[in-house]
Amino acid sequence: MGGDAKLLRLLCSKKTLLYPREQGIRWLIGSPLFLPSFNVVSSFRCLHYLPSDPCSPDFTHEADDFRTLLIRGFDIVGALLINNGDMEFNARKAAEASCKIRSYLSVNAEHHDIIGAAADLNSDSIQFFKYEMGNFKNVESFSTISYETDPEKLVWEKGCLTRCELALKFPIYTPGNIASDMEDMFSSLIDITVADLKDPCAAFLVEGPSVTSNETSASIVLHGFDLDFSRSISENVWLTSNHMESDAKDLACSQFFSNNKSLSFSSLRENADVIWITMLSNRSRNVSKSVAPVAEYFPAEPASCVFANFKLDVLCYSSKECPIASVISKLVVPGLIDQLLTMKNLISQSLSARHPQLKPYHFLPPGILHPITAIYELRYGENEVGQSEIRRSLHSRLGLPLDRPLLRIASALTFGTKANNIIRNDYPYLKNVHTQIPMSGVSEGIVSLVDGSYEYYHYLLDGIDDNGWGCAYRSLQTIISWFRLQHYASIEVPSHREIQQALVDIGDKEPSFVGSREWIGAIELGFVLDKLLGVSCKIMNLRSGAELPEKCRELAKHFESQGTPVMIGGGVLAYTLLGVDYNEVSGDCAFLILDPHYTGNDDLKKIVNGGWCGWKKPVDSKGRSFFLKDKFYNLLLPQRPNVV
Repeated sequence: MGGDAKLLRLLCSKKTLLYPREQGIRWLIGSPLFLPSFNVVSSFRCLHYLPSDPCSPDFTHEADDFRTLLIRGFDIVGALLINNGDMEFNARKAAEASCKIRSYLSVNAEHHDIIGAAADLNSDSIQFFKYEMGNFKNVESFSTISYETDPEKLVWEKGCLTRCELALKFPIYTPGNIASDMEDMFSSLIDITVADLKDPCAAFLVEGPSVTSNETSASIVLHGFDLDFSRSISENVWLTSNHMESDAKDLACSQFFSNNKSLSFSSLRENADVIWITMLSNRSRNVSKSVAPVAEYFPAEPASCVFANFKLDVLCYSSKECPIASVISKLVVPGLIDQLLTMKNLISQSLSARHPQLKPYHFLPPGILHPITAIYELRYGENEVGQSEIRRSLHSRLGLPLDRPLLRIASALTFGTKANNIIRNDYPYLKNVHTQIPMSGVSEGIVSLVDGSYEYYHYLLDGIDDNGWGCAYRSLQTIISWFRLQHYASIEVPSHREIQQALVDIGDKEPSFVGSREWIGAIELGFVLDKLLGVSCKIMNLRSGAELPEKCRELAKHFESQGTPVMIGGGVLAYTLLGVDYNEVSGDCAFLILDPHYTGNDDLKKIVNGGWCGWKKPVDSKGRSFFLKDKFYNLLLPQRPNVV
């Protein structure tokens, strides 16, 4: 890609580069093959250092992590060293470190310059230098450093994703149960499989995403002999753009997207459109030379058999102008090999026992412009201690908060359609209806709102007639949907009957309660959240609805620190509280109420105009009190779990 050789584009903020402010290396991530000029898309914290020097990376362990974490199409393009001392010296040390880890990763050396950067521990300033790979005496400063105002557009307007899944099952037969023999045979099988990935007789089915049932996307089959593992990606892009070749293997990725649509960054987490690569193996090859059948005799011995299962899942990034054959040969196949070897190392140590159940997942965490990949062990579940430590380490490397689950399996990316099989995860309920409502009318108030997404559950939803008795159940369903959508829980939102059964199971209700139309209140909701989700709650007791304005400061603190929806129960009515608007000086306040008593269809305009979701003053302009003065009120404040 062309561009100003002395222009450095920073697609991540300076705050991101310097967080956390502590001595050490930050690896600078970019895409020199597909994005213009020098670019830094993100930065990853170095976690492994040599015991002798807190600024010298342990390259072996760092490279092992990056082979899994960083999707192909993005590379380490440099490093930033945060340390006291001479800035240029520290920048050179950072550049040398980035060159060394690139050599460990066997990154294709098409991009010969590297970024070295330095920052002082006590200053916000960062100095960036450009070094020639392998010649650190040849250094120059970037003439222009640009912080991009719309980095998502730069990365995704002309970028696309390719995905390849490959399931493998290896039967390992060995005499007796000798671990070394099993490991040797396992290693041999892996080597054979790696060679098969580049075999001329291998075939790759390429399919574009289907946008609607009326549209079809391109699909082709490429064979191993169509791929050139020696030609660089940049050479292929140049040949394609200059129309020097016109075979199917030179089709650009853009040909597989219907109407040349651009990939929306905002839609990636919901439903990512990808080009699907399916690897096929030719098991009926023609033998050019006639041979006589041969029979061999082996004496029978006691033998054991262990099956090693792999589910490879590789995601790659490229420009849409890149030929799909080049994407397969330079990104997809090397990615499969890296993932296979990583899993081999994880499995080989436990072949004689129960081997791990490993599966890759792709994530797009907040604040990061590109997906990352993590391999999780599924045998013991997500809450197993070792699994939590893996996620905690990933959060630390990516600069993510350590108190919320951003990399759990429920947070993994979902993908679009493949061969007309719908695999997207659509939610049929209205979400976040409060975003469409007018202002509260509180003068100079401070608004504190629910943090994250929720679904609106109300009377008669799902064909259940709970009119007159189910408002607290509906409020609970909305609260549980919040925990689901923030990935604290993976259970389905429970039905009324399942909520009742949970209360029976813990001994709070008699068995006859299941299937009844009995009301429940804030206390029962807290029991169910603890039983089904392991979520603790605080209860706020009020003798009268007139006391609610006095609790605005405490409720505002709840939304700012916890961010969960609140259930308000008073008399025979229950509501869901989504926020408060409060002026501490005047005492003027309003409550953002999501009313579960609505009985219509999911018409957002009708819901908003009818006031079923809106700001409610304690006393309206006509002197009517929204909260009843002669009723007790209990408020249920669910607490956000402190987990990763």
